[in-house]
Amino acid sequence: MPPIQHGEEILILDFGAQYAHLISRRVREAGVYAELVPYNISAAEIKRRKPAGLILSGGPRSVYDKDAFLPDPAIYNLGIPILGICYGLQLITHQLGGKVARGAKHEYGRAPLRIDDKSDLFKRLPDHITCWMSHADAAESLPSGFKPIAHTENSPAAAIGSKALSIYGVQFHPEVAHTEHGSEIIENFLFQVCSCRGGWSMKTFIETSVSEIRDKVGDEHVLCGLSGGVDSSTVALLLHQAIGDKLTCVFIDHGLMRKGEGEQIVKTFREHFKIQLINVDASERFLRRLDGVEDPEKKRKIIGEEFVNVFTEEGLKIGDFQWLAQGTLYPDVIESSRAGSPAAKIKTHHNVGGLPEKMNFKLLEPLRDLYKDEVRRVAKLLGLPDEIVTRHPFPGPGLAVRIIGAVTPEKLRVCRDASWIVEEELKKSGIYDKVWQAFAVTGDDHATGVLGDERNYGHLVTVRVVESVDAMTADWTRLPYPVIEEISNRITNEVPGVTWVTYAVSSKPPATIEPQ
Repeated sequence: MPPIQHGEEILILDFGAQYAHLISRRVREAGVYAELVPYNISAAEIKRRKPAGLILSGGPRSVYDKDAFLPDPAIYNLGIPILGICYGLQLITHQLGGKVARGAKHEYGRAPLRIDDKSDLFKRLPDHITCWMSHADAAESLPSGFKPIAHTENSPAAAIGSKALSIYGVQFHPEVAHTEHGSEIIENFLFQVCSCRGGWSMKTFIETSVSEIRDKVGDEHVLCGLSGGVDSSTVALLLHQAIGDKLTCVFIDHGLMRKGEGEQIVKTFREHFKIQLINVDASERFLRRLDGVEDPEKKRKIIGEEFVNVFTEEGLKIGDFQWLAQGTLYPDVIESSRAGSPAAKIKTHHNVGGLPEKMNFKLLEPLRDLYKDEVRRVAKLLGLPDEIVTRHPFPGPGLAVRIIGAVTPEKLRVCRDASWIVEEELKKSGIYDKVWQAFAVTGDDHATGVLGDERNYGHLVTVRVVESVDAMTADWTRLPYPVIEEISNRITNEVPGVTWVTYAVSSKPPATIEPQ
């Protein structure tokens, strides 16, 4: 399915920067749609898409590396404004005839920046700001027509520009919070240099999406997999607004849901929103196929295949359906690896890589351009209840990826009940809405404990609580000790068979949020 058309857009050429998604978010926050594209996208494709501007992201390479990531040099002849960030500045310098050299001193972290020209990129900014540096190479001599427009003690050309070409570069990272007035620098590029009008918002996204969904679907019918999480719930409401009763939602209970979730899903969508909803209890079927499977990728593939199988069967039972709708989000697409992108594949996402190649449906993914916080704003605009809007993300394969090793009824019970306690205690303490995800993990490890006057050999449960903005990076949450203590006490007292509770203190990277 072609992407939703968003009007004016900024294309961000991704050179493998850890901050690439932050650039995209800052542009969107300014009211302009932004999309990450592979660094080697052709100039012809860029010209076809007619973006308002290009941003060249940072990256881990040197322009002189044998395998350096280099963009199509023809991008500089398109007449499209360009902003290079860090490695992006070095690319502009290198490809347009300047010289990049290893700096006498590397710059990492905060640095005072002196602004020398405030006509465009730094319009209405103070003379001095603090910026965030992360580079070893730097521009030594500039291409013809360029001049330095800001400097630091170690970088005479910490920002460069050519007003005639509308091409600019900054050696620092305006997208990170550590750079003072970073958002204003990006906004100056958007509105002063690119002449963007703004107007990208979740309200306009809904209007555009509803119109395009109607055009795409026409007189055909859509089958929507409803898990009850904010993503699939938002897809269901968006589709219902667009095509009404041409939509049928199917809630497949694969036996891997959170505690009490199935009942809430049926009540909310069938009774409150009056959406056609079919409730399928396929738990035995899923658990049978997962029996003895330990490899997490195999679990994801099995669950993805079984979902499609069940959807296909239900579709044949209830009518002629041509579309399958999913709640795939932008980070899912990126993490499952885009063709030509230097980003490494992290893991297969159920909504992207878990699907079989041969399907009897066309795929409808109306949220695939959005980040999670944008989806939550869409959900609120569509009237989704707060308890679903604010619910923590939940993986498509459910508790199967929070159970290390094979999925068994015993481990499933422990994981489900312990996770319920974690969420309940965080809600009591007012922390739940301040963190990204909170859950329990269990596996085959056992530890000795003392229950009453007897020694007992029981399950080890790991509690995972993280803070994040879009799940691309995450930091473990420093919970107050009394909260950790209460969670531990409740799990060992209320979940039979658990003797130890541990707390995960790994951030992403190097870890992932989910254990598998």
